[in-house]
Amino acid sequence: MSAKRDYYEVLGVSKSSSPDEIKKQYRKLALKFHPDRNKSSEAAEHFKEISEAYAVLSDPSKRQVYDQHGHAGVDGRYSSEDIFQGARGNFSDIFGSGGGGFESIFESIFGGRGGGFARQRGSDILYETSVTLEDVLNGKNMDITLQKQVQCDTCDGTGCKPGTQKKICNACNGQGQVKQTRNMGFASFVTAAPCSSCSGQGHVIETPCTICKGQGKKNGTKKVTFGIPPGIDSGDYTVPGEGNEVPDGENGDLIVRIRVQPHSNFKRDGKDIFYDQDVSMVDATLGCKLVVPTLEGSEKIKVDAGSQPNTIIKLKGKGVPYINSRGRGDQYVRIVVNIPKNINKHQKKLLEEFQNEDN
Repeated sequence: MSAKRDYYEVLGVSKSSSPDEIKKQYRKLALKFHPDRNKSSEAAEHFKEISEAYAVLSDPSKRQVYDQHGHAGVDGRYSSEDIFQGARGNFSDIFGSGGGGFESIFESIFGGRGGGFARQRGSDILYETSVTLEDVLNGKNMDITLQKQVQCDTCDGTGCKPGTQKKICNACNGQGQVKQTRNMGFASFVTAAPCSSCSGQGHVIETPCTICKGQGKKNGTKKVTFGIPPGIDSGDYTVPGEGNEVPDGENGDLIVRIRVQPHSNFKRDGKDIFYDQDVSMVDATLGCKLVVPTLEGSEKIKVDAGSQPNTIIKLKGKGVPYINSRGRGDQYVRIVVNIPKNINKHQKKLLEEFQNEDN
């Protein structure tokens, strides 16, 4: 096993470098060796190396231990999990949240969520709406106003009174958890539990924001715009990140529950629609031309002479679209032959003559 390189050497900074200088240099290297950007076989290892160096040097207490004792002091005091856990906020400042954020990057490289801490997630919000069959054809843009938990705009989500900041928890030294070692005969057992002093956050708020009471969030409203794509069906659909908000965490999702309303003229079956067209017995026998409605207006159809009840005429491409794809279904026109219940004597005589001739 090769010896670890000096953390300052890894990042290309000096021991006198300020936190902002270290942060700036790490960001530069992280963008260079980010696995999504750099496809070389060594990129992941370089990214891991510089991230470990930054996790230590961006944490004042860990940096102090490293300056005094080097790798031996850090490795002897902190596990790999501990090294990354306390640096959560520092990484979040650089990568932000969402795709490509701290958690997703380190989950893929280190096999865990950035050192083992559980990121808070806001709850989902359910919103129910209905759409017409015409909306299914064309799609629809929706603007709604949600009552939800939003980031406190007074403290920008920090939970701290403006002009103040969070302090590293002295009880857990910013780790968010405390470990206890119990000797059981010849064996030692180490247990870890969330720090009770900071509720596992790794920091404490000494002067909380008067508006949100230190929560970093409050009840509010937010206008949300989303599109319902053509071809949609009844069901639940997700608008990511538009649920209840959590500062320094992951927002919940907006779950849109859609119900497609029944149509007065058409019935839908997947991407196809069906329409019943009444035709008189005479028209079905002699044939005729008709105009039938579609979702986009009207179409002419030809009823052939001698058409039987339930004859189907297809209007190609007059159904609804395939969702998130090209192409459309068809419209099927079913011929419903109306048999008169009441006829006069003359009509009855003509039918009898027709029947006799046919025989």
